[in-house]
Amino acid sequence: MKYARAPVSVIVVTNNSQKFLKKCLDALEKQTVKPLEVLLIDSGSKTHDYLLNLDYELNIKVIYGGNGIGFCKANNIGIRHIDQKSRYVFFLNPDAFPFQRYIEIACSYLENPKNAKCGAITGNTFGYDIALDTPTEKYDTTGIFQAWYGRWYDRAQGKPIQLGLYNRIEEIPAICGALFFCRKEAAIQVMNSEYELFKESFYMYKEDIELSLRLKNQGWKLIFHPALMAYHCRGWSPNRKKIPRLFRLCSSRNELKIHLHQKHLIGIIYSSSKHFLVKVFDL
Repeated sequence: MKYARAPVSVIVVTNNSQKFLKKCLDALEKQTVKPLEVLLIDSGSKTHDYLLNLDYELNIKVIYGGNGIGFCKANNIGIRHIDQKSRYVFFLNPDAFPFQRYIEIACSYLENPKNAKCGAITGNTFGYDIALDTPTEKYDTTGIFQAWYGRWYDRAQGKPIQLGLYNRIEEIPAICGALFFCRKEAAIQVMNSEYELFKESFYMYKEDIELSLRLKNQGWKLIFHPALMAYHCRGWSPNRKKIPRLFRLCSSRNELKIHLHQKHLIGIIYSSSKHFLVKVFDL
């Protein structure tokens, strides 16, 4: 399906993202079909210099959301400003770089009448080392899955890339928020009474899982499409001691909220224990 501009609004939440943003915007500039607009929502950068004089063919709008508003609220501000002509919203991290045909393939799949119940789509996301400016040759995520005891995890994360390993279109439990390509109709349907798409009480972390579950509860399918490929410079360190305690508390608390809503008994026990260990012993 050919467009002059794809009916897609890209929302990028940025916070001191100077070392990533240019590569992210370069990736959007190189898309075979460019998006209708790119909304950059600043959630409290120390300086705004890097958001000025962005010389691209992209229709870029910069919105200053305010200090300390968090990832969820920043995305909600973004979705309230999207162009009415948009039919899709692409939530994209500033440290994620979609391959050239990402938007074209996602739109083509979602506009097929056979896929009318697909609410959101993602694909093969590979790791990228921004310090070395090179791919890690490992997977970052191929969708989010849940272990029997409740733990949510990114499938294949950290494993070496294997040709043909994830090569079929399939339904998945949840989508990583770094590259969350969503049908606007589905997003509007699952907004709460406060017109929140992402629950702002989550602030950040696990909000992508919570939104994924809400979409599925309303009958929307979440799809993994292997032809959708991107790089992601994951900011979450594998060494927990290097992760600020506040972030770990936020993540474990939000996971517990999800399990409580799911009424997942084993998951509640697991996430309660995890939250307790972070809160009391700083583990």
